[in-house]
Amino acid sequence: MKKLRIAQIAPLVERVPPKKYGGTERVVYHLTEGLVEKGHDVTLFASGDSVTSAKLVSPIGESLRLGRKSHSPVLMSMMMLSQVYDKMLKEFDIVHSHLEFITLPFAFKAHAPTVLTMHGRLDIGDFAKMLEAYPNLAYVSISDSQREPVKNINWVKTIYHGYPESSFEFNANPENYFLYLGRFSKEKKPEDAIRLAKACNIPLKIAAKIDPADQAYFNKKIRPLLDHPLIDYVGEVDEIQKKELLKNAKALLNTIDWPEPFGLVMIEALASGTPVIVRKCGSAPEVISHVRTGFVCESRLDFINAIHQIDRISRKACREEFEKRFTRKHMVDNYESLYYSLLEKRRLKPVIHTSPRKAFSMF
Repeated sequence: MKKLRIAQIAPLVERVPPKKYGGTERVVYHLTEGLVEKGHDVTLFASGDSVTSAKLVSPIGESLRLGRKSHSPVLMSMMMLSQVYDKMLKEFDIVHSHLEFITLPFAFKAHAPTVLTMHGRLDIGDFAKMLEAYPNLAYVSISDSQREPVKNINWVKTIYHGYPESSFEFNANPENYFLYLGRFSKEKKPEDAIRLAKACNIPLKIAAKIDPADQAYFNKKIRPLLDHPLIDYVGEVDEIQKKELLKNAKALLNTIDWPEPFGLVMIEALASGTPVIVRKCGSAPEVISHVRTGFVCESRLDFINAIHQIDRISRKACREEFEKRFTRKHMVDNYESLYYSLLEKRRLKPVIHTSPRKAFSMF
C-alpha cells in the first residue's frame, strides 16, 4: 500500500504525550507513533514540549496547562489550523484533527480529506447544531454511544482507543485497596466512590487532578470527605505512579454519572489485570463486559454488591480482553484502513461542497 503523508493535529492544552492527566493527547501520541512505525510520513502539530518520532510543528513552546506563559487556547488552535490548511495542506494526503468543532470551517473546502475524531461528549450546548452544519465531513466516534445525540452526520467509523501491550504491567496479585483515578468533577461523582468505600469498609486510594473550574466543587463536596482512615488521597499522579496504582488495585471504582465517550482509564485498568466497577452510562457497557471484566452497575446496591463480589472477576480475563480489543495495533490499523478508504472514495468521486449556511440558520 502507498505510504501516506499524514497531518495529526493535537490539542495544545497538554503536551503529547501528557506529563500527567490528559486522555486525548495520549491517544494522539500512540496513534502517531504507530503510524510512523508503519512507515508513514507523519507530521504532528502540537505544543513544542511534545515528544514524538514524527516531524513536530508547534505554534507554542509549551503546553497551555503546565506552561509558563498564558495563551488563549482558541486563538492558538486557530493559528495552528491556519498553518495546516492555508500554508502546508499540499504537503499532506490526509489531515487528522483531534480539535473537534473548531476544525470544521477549515476542513470544509480543503482538497485533502480531513478525519475528525470526536473525543468529547456531544449532548451539551450547541455541539449538535454545529456538527449538523457540516454533515458530510468524515467523523469518527470513539464509542457507538457517543453518536446518540448527533445521528444525522457522516459517521464513518467507531474506533476504540488503544495502548501498546507493554504500556501497562499485568499483576495477578493485587494489594488490598480500591482505586479512584481521574479528575474531580461533578459528572465523575468521586464523592460516590468515597461514600461506597466507607459503607463497604474498604481502603480507597484517590488519584485525581483538580481543574481550576472544579476547585470550588472540590472544596465544598470532596475535601470534607477525605479525612478518614480508609481514604488515601495521593493527588494528581504521573505515568509511573498511575501504572503502579492501577496494577496493585483490587478494582477501579469508576463512579462516573455522565455519558463518558470512551474512558481511557477503563482500558488502562484492564491492561493491568484490574477489574472495573462502573455505572451503566455512556461507553461503559461497550468497554466493560459485565461479570467478565468487571461490573456495570445501575444502583448503589449494585455497586455495593460488586465491591463484595470483586474476587469473582478473573484478572487474567481482564488482560485478555484488553489484548483482544484495545491495543495500539487495533487502533492504528483501523485508522490506517479508514485513511485509505477515504482517499479511494475521494479519487472515485470528488467531493462537491455545499453551503453550510442553511444549517446555521437554526442557531
